[in-house]
Amino acid sequence: MESLELIVAVAAAVLAAGWLARRTGLSEPLLLLGAGILMGLTPSFGSVTLAPEVVLLLFLPALLYWEALTSSVREIRHNLRSIALQSTVLVLVTALAVAVVAHAFGCPWPIALVLGAVLAPTDAAAVAAVARAMPRRILTVLRTESLLNDGTALVLLAVSIEVVVDDAPFSWAGTSLRFLESYAGGIAIGAVVALLLKWVRRRLHDPLLHSVLSVATPFFAFLPAELVHVSGVLAVVTCGLVSSRYGPRVISPHARVQATAFWEVTSHLLNSALFVLVGVQMPAAVRALTSTDLLQAVAMATAVSAAVIGSRFLWFYTVPYAVRFVDRRPVQKERRIGAAQRLPLAWAGMRGAISLAAALTIPAATADGRPVAHRDAVVFTTVVVIVITLTVLGPTLPAVVRRARFDADGEQAAESVLAHQYLSAAALRELPELARHYGVEPGTAAQLEGDIRDRIAGGQDAVRRSRGMHQLETALLQVKRRALTQLRDAGRIDDIVLRNVQGLLDAEDVRLSLTAARIPAVDATPTVNRTP
Repeated sequence: MESLELIVAVAAAVLAAGWLARRTGLSEPLLLLGAGILMGLTPSFGSVTLAPEVVLLLFLPALLYWEALTSSVREIRHNLRSIALQSTVLVLVTALAVAVVAHAFGCPWPIALVLGAVLAPTDAAAVAAVARAMPRRILTVLRTESLLNDGTALVLLAVSIEVVVDDAPFSWAGTSLRFLESYAGGIAIGAVVALLLKWVRRRLHDPLLHSVLSVATPFFAFLPAELVHVSGVLAVVTCGLVSSRYGPRVISPHARVQATAFWEVTSHLLNSALFVLVGVQMPAAVRALTSTDLLQAVAMATAVSAAVIGSRFLWFYTVPYAVRFVDRRPVQKERRIGAAQRLPLAWAGMRGAISLAAALTIPAATADGRPVAHRDAVVFTTVVVIVITLTVLGPTLPAVVRRARFDADGEQAAESVLAHQYLSAAALRELPELARHYGVEPGTAAQLEGDIRDRIAGGQDAVRRSRGMHQLETALLQVKRRALTQLRDAGRIDDIVLRNVQGLLDAEDVRLSLTAARIPAVDATPTVNRTP
């Protein structure tokens, strides 16, 4: 019953925080965190402990898969160097900075390195929740960094825990080999799973089964990687990226609409629930603090927070300039950004539930039965750093993005117009033969041809006509809905008929929504001329 109460309370908190965020404009993650802290102060939920297995084995694969599936492979390829450096070297630099600060406050080096590994990665959920307003390239770098740096941090955490629990000596050569094995193995397993599932998808014709396979895919990739002790994170991310490439060829439109709707709701619910559960842990972390007094623990957590934020700022205002000094190729010069535009990248260093779950995986005792010293301080510090980064960096990031004054990202709109024109030209070429094949009257085919030519023209008049037609069809759809309800209320049709007809109207509503999303901006013009 306690689990059911927790589920209901978390769902209510997600709904209330989401509603309040949309009404007031306040940061939704911050409201979710606050709701969780209030829940943690109550007797009913004060003893709730976030099981690390739930986050690392249930939440993490699902969230990583959806983020990877909706990422731009082309942008990742174009920014691979930056992403690789941030998801590996920056993680190690941050872990070392945190370890130095923690050691200065009295933590032994092994447990200080554990704390560094716990707090080194940014959180995909936290970044995705507040970084949507950034240009495509910057957002891709941040999202992919937050997807991949979990793998680096978890390998470093496993090595550090071995040092703490088993008194195993730390070896740079051995650790480097573990990184290589983990990365290469995870990527290989993710690619193999994606290709095997491609074969399966070609033989599935039921949209519902496609959706079931979509839900299971991240776990199909994560499980074998974990069983052979390589990076499940890399396996899931690789599987998602590969699947996004072949998906349009093997997944039917009905299955894609169904699966997309599911993942959008599920990812939002999982992200929001994680923020609430992190907040629930805050009072418990304070109560469990026994190895040091609260004042010293707060001081250490504050100093560690400064190290986490400061190391990221130092990285973004030193390493890119060093790389720029070495790499002077023209193609790289065109992609450079100024100091003001670099600030949002440095600012987006929020930590989240992944760090808390990692901290909770630290064993309570060593191999010979001795308690692991300072474990409670590590958990407390992790919670405080999460709260500080979410409350300081998260709500202010939109203002930082506005102050950066990024150039308008017109490339994506222009590419969208280009795609529509390309597709329309291809359809226009095939229209006469298809009309004859299906016995369509010349007048009807000519009307369709005129509509297609309007799309190819892509001018302002055509866009205005498209918008006007969309608004008219949407208004007529609402008239139909009211008329349908009136028929039911008058007893002239029953509820079964209402639901059947309503399903058709809902499908039409989805079609209109997709049509509205495809109507380009008035000033969007393609930058590249290509013919089919």
